[in-house]
Amino acid sequence: MHIGPYQLENNLILAPMAGISDRPFRELCKQFGAGLAVSEMVASNPALRNHKRTLLKADHNGETGLRSVQILGTDPEQMADAAIFNAQRGAQIIDINMGCPAKKVCSVAAGSALLRDALLVRKILVAVVNAVDIPVTLKIRTGWDQNTRNAVEIARIAEESGIAALTLHGRTRACKFYGQAEYETIKEVKQCVKIPVIANGDIDSAEKAKYVLDATGADAIMIGRAAQGNPWLFNQINYFLKTGKTIEKPTDSAIHNTLLSHLDQLYSFYGNVSGARIARKHIGWYFEHLESISQDIKNNINQTLCPSRQLALINSAFNLSLTDRAA
Repeated sequence: MHIGPYQLENNLILAPMAGISDRPFRELCKQFGAGLAVSEMVASNPALRNHKRTLLKADHNGETGLRSVQILGTDPEQMADAAIFNAQRGAQIIDINMGCPAKKVCSVAAGSALLRDALLVRKILVAVVNAVDIPVTLKIRTGWDQNTRNAVEIARIAEESGIAALTLHGRTRACKFYGQAEYETIKEVKQCVKIPVIANGDIDSAEKAKYVLDATGADAIMIGRAAQGNPWLFNQINYFLKTGKTIEKPTDSAIHNTLLSHLDQLYSFYGNVSGARIARKHIGWYFEHLESISQDIKNNINQTLCPSRQLALINSAFNLSLTDRAA
């Protein structure tokens, strides 16, 4: 699959997820087979540009593969400036967020709320595309709610505005993450535009990935929540698409080693205290692969801000899990 002049290694993409798709997680997912990993969204508000958290989101030092940065906002000029800013900091692809359903985003008419204003959508897309000489992509939902599905209209506007690829999450904003993804809508969008279309929503296994690609005709798939604590999913999907065969689930030892590597990167990237705090949610997702984890260990992990203590508790949890299985 191509995005502008860039050819991806495969058609599997890690979704931009706020507070999750940081550089350590993007690198990990690329290591396990993601062809592209999009950054968590960066606000276009210039007042936030030099904020520590914003600068970390835009930090690509040492990042391998293509660097795609998602920007969020409602003002065409600010969005264009944000695209320029991130391109100067190393972004090779700019992704525009018109799909986030979060209340705090939609309350300021950003994210998926923009789908209610097709004219403003066009103004933002044209402004950003014209501001940079790198590919610009767009992520949307099927519409604001079930009565105002307008993904086909927005897709056509995107293509006319010079957008290089379109990601469609198969739900309306009102659906948030509930209910079944609308793959039929993604198929309809794919049939009405010539730019690459990326299918997103409920893709949590190798078999589901193949089903979605076949059902929608999409050029690629984007994986979000299913990759949390499960970066191996990309390898599993790649192998299944190539061979029709499944790979065995990772062993406890593989999960343990991957988690330790991930934590090491988090501590290094954020510093010990912030790294330990941010690590908690990732640890919880990895632990879902284990059969039995003491609630006391979970509670202690969620209370400590000391990396060495956190690592000791994790090692203890995995040792207990192996002991339980042996018994």
